Amino acid sequence: MFEVKGATFAIDGKPLLQPIEHTFHQGKVYGLIGHNGSGKSTLIKLLAQQQPISQGNIHFDHRPLDDWGNREFARQVAYLPQHLPGAENLTGRELVAFGRYPWHGLLGRHTVKDKEAIERAIALTHTEAFADRLVDTLSGGERQRVWLAMLLAQGSRFLLLDEPLAALDIAHQMEVLALIRKLCDELDLGVIIVLHDINMASRYCDELMALHSGRLLAHGAPREMMRDTTLEAIYGLPMQVMTHPNGQHAIAVAQ
Repeated sequence: MFEVKGATFAIDGKPLLQPIEHTFHQGKVYGLIGHNGSGKSTLIKLLAQQQPISQGNIHFDHRPLDDWGNREFARQVAYLPQHLPGAENLTGRELVAFGRYPWHGLLGRHTVKDKEAIERAIALTHTEAFADRLVDTLSGGERQRVWLAMLLAQGSRFLLLDEPLAALDIAHQMEVLALIRKLCDELDLGVIIVLHDINMASRYCDELMALHSGRLLAHGAPREMMRDTTLEAIYGLPMQVMTHPNGQHAIAVAQ
């Protein structure tokens, strides 16, 4: 699990993230919500060791992040940034195979175990049809599923996803989130995901964390967070919460 103990982040003395206290457990999907600039991406980058902590500590499996080597940490925690690296001239299977880097390096030969992990990740994400196609020719939703397959091939227990839905239409957003939810339940993964759509977050996450101006404003199960006054405090505009027509979860609309 991740334990965030008063972690902060500042640039040139300007605080971007105020002291945060929270614990993230394996087997749950956590949605980081809030307006732009609230600190969501900053927090997930601290968890992913992509930025240094200014003050406080973050522990993973009861060890400070500084005690983990890069490849050792990557065997446990996989990170997908908001702006994806280029994948020019790579097929889907070749991209997924990069997920095995933490286990043998770039020049190491793939073992039978590596090949099994790659094929398993492709099967879990139902990306067989994209395995031999160039990644750059895939649609946004297809491409995101291949990147998720790469993370699964990595064999990590936690996935850190920074706005993975930003460039997707609503149908592909639901497709990707449903897949993440399914993988979390079936593989006992911990997932921490930055989301902008509160209704998507409420539908697919176990717990929501709302940040505002670099502070942790509120957190809890979606049924606790989906309240008019709470959402107005988070987003700064009047919100009305109602029951979805299927009766299984709440939805919010701006007034």
